Amino acid sequence: MKAYAGIDLHSTNNYLGIIDETDRRLFKKKLPNCPKTILSALKPFKKKLVGIVVESTFNWYWLVDTLNENGYKIHLANPAAIKQYEGLKHTDDQRDSFWLAHMLRLGILPEGYIYPKSQRPLRDLLRRRGLLVRQRTAQILSLQSMISRNRGLTLTGNEIKALLPRLMKDLFDHKHLVLAGETSLATIEFLGERIRVIEKEALSLARRCRAFTILQTMPGLGTILALTIMLEAGNIRRFPSVGDYSSYCRCVKSERFSNGKKKGTGNRKNGNKYLGWAYIELANFTIRHCPHANRFYQRKKANTNGIVARKALSNKLARASYYMMRDNVAYDPNKLFS
Repeated sequence: MKAYAGIDLHSTNNYLGIIDETDRRLFKKKLPNCPKTILSALKPFKKKLVGIVVESTFNWYWLVDTLNENGYKIHLANPAAIKQYEGLKHTDDQRDSFWLAHMLRLGILPEGYIYPKSQRPLRDLLRRRGLLVRQRTAQILSLQSMISRNRGLTLTGNEIKALLPRLMKDLFDHKHLVLAGETSLATIEFLGERIRVIEKEALSLARRCRAFTILQTMPGLGTILALTIMLEAGNIRRFPSVGDYSSYCRCVKSERFSNGKKKGTGNRKNGNKYLGWAYIELANFTIRHCPHANRFYQRKKANTNGIVARKALSNKLARASYYMMRDNVAYDPNKLFS
């Protein structure tokens, strides 16, 4: 007899539910997030288990990797696409775990992509770089504000980064302001040094990838954006169509229509926020570096506005990069904007 398992995962514990092919409950228990404990609970059912569903929470890596390495068939559930009957008066972890297993048994489980373990560290390293860049920008803006507030001077970001700690005494006449300025500059320099170290490591590994070289044939697409697109997309063939990829990149509208009338909107945050950011950035750069893209943008802007026009251009660029990575072909503006 076949068995199906669902794991409702939390930060410190999980709930394991196992059913058979008639929906009879074979096992149910709240377990700590301990690999040995989970494997021990699953062991009696290993030969019967068709698959185990793990909810895609923020901390699914360790559990999916542990189960994969021990020979279990894993399915990563997409929480945003899972919908239970709204008339239920009571739900809890137990019910959620059995619902995951039930959907797997029926073949209606909305699944997410399990990014390969070997490639995850580089992708997460680049995400860490993005976090450090945002923190450095916050420090720069804070120091700009302090200088403007106390001295009435306006310095650009590059001018702030070029400042030396000893110049704080020339800018401010109070030791506490000098100390605050020196602290901000030291933090900016430290973050900048860490960002450069990450970029060097990421680029040394990415240069071996064909997709990285192919993507940079697109005007305005630099190394960081190429890295982001390549690593966040992963295996491009996991997307059945170019439309699926464009939707994953948050480049299309999330609206529902019936009889020509708008009936509501979907979840606009579905998809990959890093790719959504990357293609908007790419649209801004491509407008400046590609005449074809600039003409497309100006036509759209004349009929709508700048925000809609950039979004439309980002969608075209996402679709182009899909074919570039899938077919290993260089960027051709004549095909894209014909």
